[in-house]
Amino acid sequence: MRADLRSPQLSVVIPAYNERARIAATMADLVRVLPSIVRDWEIRIVDDGSTDGTLDVARRAAAGDPRLVIQAEPHRGKGGAVRAGMLAARGRLRFMCDADLSMRPHELPSFLALVPDRCDVAIASRELAGARRVGEPRHRHWMGRLFNWLVRTTTLPGLQDTQCGFKLFTAQAVEAVFPKVQTEGWAFDIEVLAVARRLGLSIDEVPIEWHYGAESRISPIRDAIGMTRELFAIRRRVRAIDRDA
Repeated sequence: MRADLRSPQLSVVIPAYNERARIAATMADLVRVLPSIVRDWEIRIVDDGSTDGTLDVARRAAAGDPRLVIQAEPHRGKGGAVRAGMLAARGRLRFMCDADLSMRPHELPSFLALVPDRCDVAIASRELAGARRVGEPRHRHWMGRLFNWLVRTTTLPGLQDTQCGFKLFTAQAVEAVFPKVQTEGWAFDIEVLAVARRLGLSIDEVPIEWHYGAESRISPIRDAIGMTRELFAIRRRVRAIDRDA
């Protein structure tokens, strides 16, 4: 493990692909909120080969603040960007965070209350008692529930919401899990959690308030078909992992 006494308590890792319009505001929101939550931190923006100038905007927003790290990557997909960022992060705890902040940063203490004292990984859930969805069209909700039913029955029984983009890991969990993850698209969350379980790591869910973004890039039909296909490839790969290696 690379974490040491100089490592920040928390790394917030944000994958960004063509997020020019909102990345600076997202960074500013987190800079404003994080000092009231954790003692020391870094924000790591992982640009996934954006073509709209996101990288330049993020670099200008980060100028002069060493806590703001901009990581340029070739375009691989959200999963590839998250994997690269989580493995490069320095924090003793590492938090995956969507660029749209559809979960508000003030909910982060609920994750920190669980990791590392009660579990190795804490994931946001839009389905547990106490969770709330704001502004989501009904058809998007039910398509998501159908896909999650498939995930639960085939790969990750017991987890109510694998696809929400907010997840907290210990550094040890990141360094055990992420090198084994191959999925680079939207289904990567499933492989991350399946590998974690295969390795015997503990996972808890955290109910959150989640705000739907109309500009979401996920296509309910196209991406669901691709993710379903990837789900069965993930099952095969995870079963091949030797958990005692």
